[in-house]
Amino acid sequence: MTAQTRRTEQWRKAGILGSIALVHSCVFALLSITQAQPETLPPPVIEVELFAPIVPPPPPPPPTPAPTAGGGAPAAPSVVHTPPPRPIARPEVVAPPAKAPEQPLFIGAAPVAGPTPGMGQGGIGAGSGTGDGDGDGPGSGAPALILRGASQAEILPLVPQAARRARQSGRGSVSCVIRADTRLEACRVVSETPEGFGFGDAALRIVPQYFRFRPPTTASGRVVEGFRVTVFVQFGRP
Repeated sequence: MTAQTRRTEQWRKAGILGSIALVHSCVFALLSITQAQPETLPPPVIEVELFAPIVPPPPPPPPTPAPTAGGGAPAAPSVVHTPPPRPIARPEVVAPPAKAPEQPLFIGAAPVAGPTPGMGQGGIGAGSGTGDGDGDGPGSGAPALILRGASQAEILPLVPQAARRARQSGRGSVSCVIRADTRLEACRVVSETPEGFGFGDAALRIVPQYFRFRPPTTASGRVVEGFRVTVFVQFGRP
């Protein structure tokens, strides 16, 4: 093969390669024209939330330096307040027990009758005379003792009419002399409470009729004559 032939063959190959390249360029240009343009997206939205900065508290003040020794006047001496001494408790002096005065005895009718009749009670007054020998005083002998009183059934019929109408209770006291046979004599009204209803007169009829007392005796057993007792008769509720 000659040199000219070789040059002709090279130009032919170059022309073929150029034609192929031109065809590819045209195809790519056509594709770029017919292909849909991509959709343009808006830029993304960035939300930013702003906060006020937190201001830190100021630092604490520096500690106050302790005073050095030797500065200023000396401290005043401490004063200790002591409580006054407690008083000495003295033992309580207990008074000797005193004998209670003897209470008078009462009798009377209750507002509601009981299942069994009761015995009345009478008060005993003070005697007249004391002594240790065989004299007339009852101090060393046996005292007067009530033997019988008035029952409710015996008192109720003798309630004063004025007190019964007014539904008023009361009391009458009578003083009598005890006889040797235990009966009462020489009776007299001492008091009545309240006054004006006839409780004293009613008690004056009840006491000598129903009450019996054993008279006081001396140390030798002799009956004390003329000894008086005071008897209280209760009408209704006290």
